[in-house]
Amino acid sequence: MNGKRDILLCDLDAFFASVEQLDKPELGGKPVIVGGTPETRGVVAACSYEARKYGVRSAMPVKKALELCPRSIIVPVNMRRYREVSDRVLAIFDRFAPQIEPVSVDEAYLAVKKGTGIDTARAIRSAVKRELELPISIGISANKLLSKIACGMAKPDSMKALWPEDVPEVLWPLPVRILPGVGPSTEKKLKLHGIKTVGDLAGFSEEALVRLLGQHGKTLQKYARGVDERELEPEREARSISEETTFPHDIPDKIYVMNALMELSEGVGYRLRRKGLKAKTISLKLRFADFTTITRDTTLAEGTDRDLEIYRTAKALFDRCSGRPPWRLVGVKAAGLEGCRQLSLFSYAPEKETKINLVKDRLRDKYGRDILFSANRLMKRKGEE
Repeated sequence: MNGKRDILLCDLDAFFASVEQLDKPELGGKPVIVGGTPETRGVVAACSYEARKYGVRSAMPVKKALELCPRSIIVPVNMRRYREVSDRVLAIFDRFAPQIEPVSVDEAYLAVKKGTGIDTARAIRSAVKRELELPISIGISANKLLSKIACGMAKPDSMKALWPEDVPEVLWPLPVRILPGVGPSTEKKLKLHGIKTVGDLAGFSEEALVRLLGQHGKTLQKYARGVDERELEPEREARSISEETTFPHDIPDKIYVMNALMELSEGVGYRLRRKGLKAKTISLKLRFADFTTITRDTTLAEGTDRDLEIYRTAKALFDRCSGRPPWRLVGVKAAGLEGCRQLSLFSYAPEKETKINLVKDRLRDKYGRDILFSANRLMKRKGEE
């Protein structure tokens, strides 16, 4: 596909904070931090550009963020709302691109007909602004690497094209850290060998790079030359579907986690049914207060797309391996995906639940994922008062 399509990377700017400013107009133009509180060892999940001007960044402790920008307004994470808005954005993307690879709740690659990338990006930005009033940056190129770099250059709230022929003039003078895969450790190693810019890396000896970085050195040199052979991986061809949530602070309450687990299971079930898929393997992901992370999974006798079965399987895994509270993150993943087939004579899928899921899905398709949810989500959770 590379070279035969234009590739767009669409990234919603400061997404969580932008949604909060949209829902609460009084936050417009103010430094907003989405995350926990300093009293609960909270971290910044996202922040508005007004806060970024002071050096506030995602994953930073909220306490440090407030030292940098004391006027910041802290709001709790509302993943249900962000996922609902994300679904509406993806619905807009569907109108413009035959192939979409969601990367995260606020980012996706799109493949469109060669030569139409710039016009399509302009139309998408117009639709997102007109229908959702959200800022979005888009990078356009012939491959995923250059569209990602172009998107970073376009921020905030703009669009930019970066074609392979532009690489020597535009990309090579830039610091090598602009390339995906170059973290602080790799950057330090490269600088020790005189490699400071992308151009330095592009012209360096491949043999010496392999000695320095292994096969990763070869990949980085390709990137430095604007070469990226990765294909898009549309969600319908994904090997798994997962959802997770990072709590704004450490959670010691099992009921709180169970409610979150139900929400995640509903989200996974909805996406499975939307894609016409069933899953034979259900996985649970848990992160503890010390940031230790574990995953556990169960393989089912038959594939499922039912919310309750996904939840009960994930809950059973939690009961077996939850360890000692508090918990920091919980996630649910469906794998071993297969197309929906006629049920065997011995399978059992409650007709009532199937009908309820059908009605729920139709309402969610029309009004957004958060229009309906299980009754236990009405329970007041500790920490959400």
